[in-house]
Amino acid sequence: MLARAPQQSVVHSRQITTRAAAKKLFNEYPFSFSLACILILTGAGSLLYTTYVYNTYIVANLHNFPEPVANKLRRALFYSNQDVNPKKAVDYYRQALAVADEIGMDPFSDEILGTKIALAALMEKVNQHQKAIDILEIVRADCKKWLQTTGEQEGHEADRTRVLAKTVAISVKLGDLYANEYIADQDVAEKNLIEGVEIALKEQRRREDEGVLDAEGPWMSNEEMGGALESLANHYEQKDQHYLAAPLYLQCLSLLPQTSCHAVVLMNNLSISLAQQIPPPTSATPPPSRSALVSSARTWAQKSLSIAAGIKPPERNEECDVGCAVATHNLGEFAEMDGDIAEARRRYDEAKGLSQAIGFRGGVERAEEGLGRVEKSTG
Repeated sequence: MLARAPQQSVVHSRQITTRAAAKKLFNEYPFSFSLACILILTGAGSLLYTTYVYNTYIVANLHNFPEPVANKLRRALFYSNQDVNPKKAVDYYRQALAVADEIGMDPFSDEILGTKIALAALMEKVNQHQKAIDILEIVRADCKKWLQTTGEQEGHEADRTRVLAKTVAISVKLGDLYANEYIADQDVAEKNLIEGVEIALKEQRRREDEGVLDAEGPWMSNEEMGGALESLANHYEQKDQHYLAAPLYLQCLSLLPQTSCHAVVLMNNLSISLAQQIPPPTSATPPPSRSALVSSARTWAQKSLSIAAGIKPPERNEECDVGCAVATHNLGEFAEMDGDIAEARRRYDEAKGLSQAIGFRGGVERAEEGLGRVEKSTG
């Protein structure tokens, strides 16, 4: 059975660069590198969560806040990012929210919701994960209540779309927080991830069945929808529920342009998920054979290489380069599993060359180990 990277490795990788973490994880868990890579990127996204909220809802939109509120937020930002002092930053965030309430700002505007989310992100940044969860749980509960009351009223269609999308994003983020090593409540994490995905898909289906009202505005983008699905797929993969992860990875791929390096990573994830899965038996349909699963895994690994070969700079990035080395190595592993030693040797040689070209030491070492195995088997 193929190994996978433990959650702890992924969480700790946030303290170092994505490149260094990716190489370390492949060195320790070769088969799981593609999965680990995408989880590292998800972790990096969590680390950039605060920056995104600041730029989208606060820094770029300070002119949308009344000056008394903007003044407090400037101080909160200063103590969050420059002269870092979490206690003072939290105090100024709270003051900003209090002033906003006093002067009658809409509590469900992007600006106020963004401020609350930024406060939760600050708590995560300083390792106060339970406080971050508590804040987001309150914000989500408030959003749900608004959606059930004001959001159903005529004239609030656009606001409903916006608040519903925030509810999805918060649910997915809560899934990430509950799953991390500090909270480690995988059942609650799964519940939140499923809730976020179900809300997103339900709204999408409603629009497809009933049509979109002019005032509603667009729903979540393909990238946003794919991100929610991918988070749930990663969760299932960590639980060794590969048969649940694989269709979600496939659905994510259907939402992405096939000329992106992230599609290369997803194809590698799908490949590894297929190679590892043991579907639960059902009375109606027998599970696919092991050879069939490995064959499908090989097909997706080969497709990832084909897609990556057509991606040129500036669109091409390190996801593509390292993804190619990993896919090539795993093709060697699949060939070795099938007893095709000549093909395994060829793939390991190729993976070694690719890894050397990009300075991927872990890839070189693993390829050399593979070459050593095949040489020993023929010796």
